[in-house]
Amino acid sequence: MNFELYGFGPALLAGAWMTIKLALCSLALGLVLGLAGALAKTSPYRVLRWLGDAYSTMVRGVPELLWVLLIYYGSVSFVRELGEAIGYPELELSAFSAGVIALGLCFGAYATEVFRGALLAIPRGHREAGLALGLSRPRILFRLVLPQMWRIAIPGLGNLFMILMKDTALVSVVGLNEVMRSAQVAVTSTKQPFTFFMVAACIYLSLTVLSMLALHFFEKRANRGFVRSAA
Repeated sequence: MNFELYGFGPALLAGAWMTIKLALCSLALGLVLGLAGALAKTSPYRVLRWLGDAYSTMVRGVPELLWVLLIYYGSVSFVRELGEAIGYPELELSAFSAGVIALGLCFGAYATEVFRGALLAIPRGHREAGLALGLSRPRILFRLVLPQMWRIAIPGLGNLFMILMKDTALVSVVGLNEVMRSAQVAVTSTKQPFTFFMVAACIYLSLTVLSMLALHFFEKRANRGFVRSAA
C-alpha cells in the first residue's frame, strides 16, 4: 500500500486548515441563527413563532448542497450590482463566504430545534422565581435561562457540529480549496485516488476525534456544580 503524497502534503494541510476555519465560522453563524430561531419559536407572539417555524422548515427541507449552490451563484449578480452602487465594481462573494452562509444557515435550522427543546426543558418556575425577585426579563434570559439551556443543548449541538465538519466537503463544488478539493486535485494529477481519498478520510477522522474531545471538555465544564438525581 503506497502512501507517497507526491508533494501534495502541504496542500492537504492547507485544505485541512481551510476546513477548520470554514467549520468554526459556520458554527458561530449557526449558533446565532439557531438561538434566534429557538427564541422566536418559543415566543408568545404569533408572528415570531411563524417566522421561526418558516425558517427551520424551509432550510431543513432543502439539501445543504443546494443551499451552497443557490447562495454562491444566486448572489453573484446581487453582489456585483451592490458593488457598482457603492463604487466597488470588483466586489464579489467568495466561495468561503458563500460556504459559511450556507452551512451556517443549515446548522442554525437544526440548532433551532435543539435550543427549542433545551428551552422547554427548563422549568417555568425558574422564570417565575426571577420575576418574583424583581429581575427584568432580559436579565432572567441571560442569567437564568441561557446558562441552563447551554448545559442541556451541548450534546445535541456537538453532534450537529460533527455533521457540519463533514458537510464542509460540499463547498468544494464552488472551488473552495478545503480537504476534499485538495484531495481531488491531487488525484487528478497523480492518478492515485485510493491514496489521497484515504488521507482525506484520516484528516476528517482526526478532526472528528478532536471535536469529540472538545465536546467532552465543554460538557464537563457546563455540568460543574450540577448534581444529578440519583433516581
